[in-house]
Amino acid sequence: MVFASLTFLIYFLPISLLLYAIWKNKTYQDIILTLSSFIFYAWGEPVWVILLFFSALVDYLNGLWIEKYLAGSQKKARWGVIASLVINLGLLVAFKYSGFLVENINVLWGLHLPVPKIDLPIGISFYTFQTISYTIDVYRGEVKAQKSFLKFLMFVSMYHQLVAGPIVRYAHIAHEIENRKFNWVDMGAGIHRFCIGLFKKVAMANIAAEIAKNYLDGNLSEISVGEAWFGIILYSLQIYFDFSGYSDMAIGLGRMYGFHYYENFNYPYISKSATEFWRRWHISLGSFFRDYVYIPLGGNKRFFYRNLFIVWGLTGLWHGASWNFVLWGLYFGFLIALERLFLGKILEKIPAIFAHLYLIFVVILGWALFYFTDFSKLMHFLKILFGFMPNPFWNYALTFKLQENAFWFALALLLCTPVYRRIARWFVLKMKYQSQLYIWVIVHAFQFILLILSMAMLVGKSYNPFIYFRF
Repeated sequence: MVFASLTFLIYFLPISLLLYAIWKNKTYQDIILTLSSFIFYAWGEPVWVILLFFSALVDYLNGLWIEKYLAGSQKKARWGVIASLVINLGLLVAFKYSGFLVENINVLWGLHLPVPKIDLPIGISFYTFQTISYTIDVYRGEVKAQKSFLKFLMFVSMYHQLVAGPIVRYAHIAHEIENRKFNWVDMGAGIHRFCIGLFKKVAMANIAAEIAKNYLDGNLSEISVGEAWFGIILYSLQIYFDFSGYSDMAIGLGRMYGFHYYENFNYPYISKSATEFWRRWHISLGSFFRDYVYIPLGGNKRFFYRNLFIVWGLTGLWHGASWNFVLWGLYFGFLIALERLFLGKILEKIPAIFAHLYLIFVVILGWALFYFTDFSKLMHFLKILFGFMPNPFWNYALTFKLQENAFWFALALLLCTPVYRRIARWFVLKMKYQSQLYIWVIVHAFQFILLILSMAMLVGKSYNPFIYFRF
């Protein structure tokens, strides 16, 4: 099941929210949310519920073990962390990277070992990092171990962020796991955020995907240079609206249930450097690698460049079992290293528009590395982008496509900036002397329009998962 589906919007969400709201007993609310999450997760792949339950049980026990021995025997407590890392990362490698490892062993050693074909459990990369961060935080003394398995299982399985993030740390919502309260203020704010995210996914990301695939998935020898650039720009918009839209919906849904998740995107395309871009893009992943890999390795105090490239190699590999993802990660590591050495100072001195154009250019090239898993096709595409192939520079079909989608394209570019947020703030200030009822009607009318438009666009649509489902 996905958020952007009529089944979820018409049946699952209203029923689960209604059951959650009518029960005032918090234990019953925990049970309802946990059961709802398991139903959501099992909708397409029931077997993987067992793996999710096992991962939660392992780190629930590890947390108790660590806390039990933390004060008396650091060595024994450390075994809990080691067990968490070995089991969780072992499962992640087995399900996500085993085929990739065997393929590379066969190539390196000239062997013919059978390559395992294992379906990837949806969300395993996200909930693996969540439970690992929990055990490490317990070991560091930053949080207390959760004594209730029900509450811990709820934390791991919450469907809002289970399958595609953001990576929600236990420390961030520990208080709300114990003390949250259902209220209509959170409900209203959550619905507003959810509707914005749904619109991003349905009206922006899906349309961008439909157009982009015509240029990126077809015969590359038949497209013009302009179409190649248009296709990869559309993919850049697609992946932003797809993932930030999911994050908006996850944050909004969490708010409806009384949880306040951290932001995962902060208008990354307005950045002026790769360093700034990665402070704004997939914030929960970047902060995870910073706190649990980069800083323990020494951060910027010892072996900065070694640490930087380890983190970015792992960041790329986290996104997928393919060398193009590793190359994509190292590409950004290289850019950040250059900015650290000298490029950052240059970007600070030149006019902001040129720094921004630099960032947009290098990010779009990065998405080409991200998109093409086939290196020969990637190289072919890059040659087209820079005019090293006999493809025509432009054609009338591209002119027609730009004219046909001019309004959508302008709206997409606008929504990549904080203009909407500024307009909303201006509206609030302008309306502060109006009645609260008047403001309430306008805000909810806006939400209703977004919801109806999105649902209308979903009618007749088949399964349209989010890009990050495969990670």
